[in-house]
Amino acid sequence: MTLTTYAADALSSPQPARAAVLDVVVPVHNEEVDLGPCVRRLHEHLSTSFPYPFRVTIADNASTDATLAVAHDLAEKLDGVRVTHLAAKGRGLALREVWGASDAPVLAYMDVDLSTDLAALLPLVAPLISGHSDVAIGTRLARGARVVRGLKREAISRGYNLLLRGTLAVRFSDAQCGFKAIRKDVAERLLPLVQDSGWFFDTELLVLAQRSGLRIHEVPVDWVDDPDSRVDILSTAIADLRGIVRVGRALATSALPIAELRREFGRASTAVAVPGVPRGLPRQMLRFAAIGVVSTLAYLGLFSLLRHGMDAQAANLVALLATAIANTAANRRLTFGITGRRDAAKHQLQGLFVFALGLGLTSGSLAALHAATASPPRSAELAVLVAANLAATVLRFVLLRLWLFHRRTT
Repeated sequence: MTLTTYAADALSSPQPARAAVLDVVVPVHNEEVDLGPCVRRLHEHLSTSFPYPFRVTIADNASTDATLAVAHDLAEKLDGVRVTHLAAKGRGLALREVWGASDAPVLAYMDVDLSTDLAALLPLVAPLISGHSDVAIGTRLARGARVVRGLKREAISRGYNLLLRGTLAVRFSDAQCGFKAIRKDVAERLLPLVQDSGWFFDTELLVLAQRSGLRIHEVPVDWVDDPDSRVDILSTAIADLRGIVRVGRALATSALPIAELRREFGRASTAVAVPGVPRGLPRQMLRFAAIGVVSTLAYLGLFSLLRHGMDAQAANLVALLATAIANTAANRRLTFGITGRRDAAKHQLQGLFVFALGLGLTSGSLAALHAATASPPRSAELAVLVAANLAATVLRFVLLRLWLFHRRTT
């Protein structure tokens, strides 16, 4: 029986006669205050607005307060609510455990604060029930989303997703919105390959889904930030960066069975190679790094040469401008495979804008050094410039890939 047929049969039958079509997981850790109102509101919404049999699973992650007791009380009073207790913390751990054991053909999860408007739940899972899509995510960053949150969290969220686009070449817009769903058959194949058990779990799962050729459905959501959020931004950011490096290395070394997954899902023919472009992000990064090393050496040599007749800022400007023009031309041809004169001038103008950002980083670093030390040694200037250029190089690759040569690389 197909998922669509199953869902249609479930819709035409009384809810108690059929197993759940949708299993919504609510991972919690020490949420004794918010858990009750959240689950009651979610249960009421599903009972009155969702046309299929459902289940709500509270996944308690090693809570030390009364969360587990509240969860059991809810399960006793509300039909279709169950409780799973885990001895360790981790959102990814909870989802892997509950999704792996669930018998529902569509699996979802949402954060306990219900920051996302529940009106988006049916649009989220409908394409999975119909068989049109394989994974679905709520997005706060796509057109049509309405978001209320502080500037700091907005900047962090957009910066993280921009970083993912530049490093792992993702095409989904919002990796960490706590509002996602996946088909059970897809989850069974992908979950054993996801190593993270914390906040990076979502990103890793989505990267695997995209690389496997699966369709990821996005739903713009109304989202209101929870001012009482307990997420440690610094530790989460560090864990995410480690996760990006780990997944990037696994993709570069073919440690993940992407080709096998594509064959299993019937998506082996969906990958389209672009003529002239080095295949794959790892090769592009290697070529970009090689060009960057040559450019940096040329820049430092030119800076040292010009420094004999110019002050530091003027020498930095001339050296950086000359090497930036050469760097853009080299990356255009060798890294991203673009030949011919078409758009060459445009690419150089855009490259000069990126150059201006690099100039700001390096000049700002020099200014900070001279503000701290009246007459710093030449070696200190070079050391500061090396560090600033490393940061500028990362920024340059992201902008080249996502902006200047975006259409060719996607």
